[in-house]
Amino acid sequence: MLLYPTKEKEWWQLSKLIIFGAAEMAEIAHYYFKNDTSNKPVAFAVDDEFYKESNLLGLPIVPWSEIVSKFSPKKYKMHVAVSYKSLNKIREKLYIQCKNSGFQLISYVSTKSSICNEITFGDNCFILENQTIQPAVKVGNNVMLWSGNHIGHGSVLGSHIYISSHVVISGHATIGKRCFLGVNSAVRDFITIGSDSFIGMGAIVTRDLAEGSVVLPARSEILEPKSEKATKIMKSTFDA
Repeated sequence: MLLYPTKEKEWWQLSKLIIFGAAEMAEIAHYYFKNDTSNKPVAFAVDDEFYKESNLLGLPIVPWSEIVSKFSPKKYKMHVAVSYKSLNKIREKLYIQCKNSGFQLISYVSTKSSICNEITFGDNCFILENQTIQPAVKVGNNVMLWSGNHIGHGSVLGSHIYISSHVVISGHATIGKRCFLGVNSAVRDFITIGSDSFIGMGAIVTRDLAEGSVVLPARSEILEPKSEKATKIMKSTFDA
């Protein structure tokens, strides 16, 4: 567990870094590690069946079967940077794969966030800018927080979850493993969301959810531009 802020500043220590992945998420991780930490990305890794190109962003792409022989876990650290595909199960699998191979998995925590003292983060977290994370929050392993979220005091985020942008999690909420929370969703305080749940974009959670729950918002009504209802609304609102 990483305690934020920490005197040791573990995630700022200069490390030669392997990024697992070679798609969009890996490119984004490369940007943030390169520009907002002292870690130095030196290569990308992929499972052998996905090895198609030999380089990305000027760095080599290395098939997994050659990683340990070319980049010793004693000298290099790793960050798994893949998406939420299969409800985060693939990212969890790769996280375990890298850990079992002896690599230390390091987290990225943006310097451009408001994070209270003594927040705990697990390893291989990816925490982007403009977060508000209040006191006594606990963040598990391999958690992704995209930009601009609010995590209320005393909340617990389970491992391997993905939280999109502008999500509000109120105080003392508990989010189970591998959950996905869509853009602009919201969770009431003292709520427990079971593992493997999907919270859709704009959905609001007001009660406890069993594992594997799906929460979808009501659809917005879309009117054709010249329909009678649309015309009345535009005229009454904008005199248009």
